[in-house]
Amino acid sequence: MSTDSMNEEGGPTTTEITVTVNGTQVTADVEPRLKLSDFLRYHCDLRGVRVGCEHGVCGACTVEQDGASIKSCLSYAVQADGAKIETVEGLTNDDGSLHPIQEAFHESHALQCGFCTSGFVMATKELLEENPSPTREEIETGLEDNICRCTGYQNIYKAVESAAAKMEDD
Repeated sequence: MSTDSMNEEGGPTTTEITVTVNGTQVTADVEPRLKLSDFLRYHCDLRGVRVGCEHGVCGACTVEQDGASIKSCLSYAVQADGAKIETVEGLTNDDGSLHPIQEAFHESHALQCGFCTSGFVMATKELLEENPSPTREEIETGLEDNICRCTGYQNIYKAVESAAAKMEDD
């Protein structure tokens, strides 16, 4: 990681970072205060990363960093230097087909407005990696850091159960 001092106009410094995002290496000069969520949305053009509350409460910005779920609105892009980031866009298969979790959310109608869906999908991915056959209570606990204001959660829980079954079959 290299840091420039001041730009020619005396503005903020920038730092060069290199991040592997959905398997693609991205290098960019960013201001140290740039949120990871904004880096992913505006530097990488990944609009599945949503910014809802900007306080880490809603979970809409959930991504995986080095295999662990994080709230990207609570992290700075410079903190991800050298990391591997996976977003909901990275789950889609090379042939364009959906990941079993994405399929299950679609088939179970586990969304209404869709704003929170990518965060729930990413949280579900981590949940099922840690516990491939969760009970309903474990699903509720595993997704408690994500908020949906539309669905009432029942179809989301059904989608997680469906995804677990699909992934078990694979």
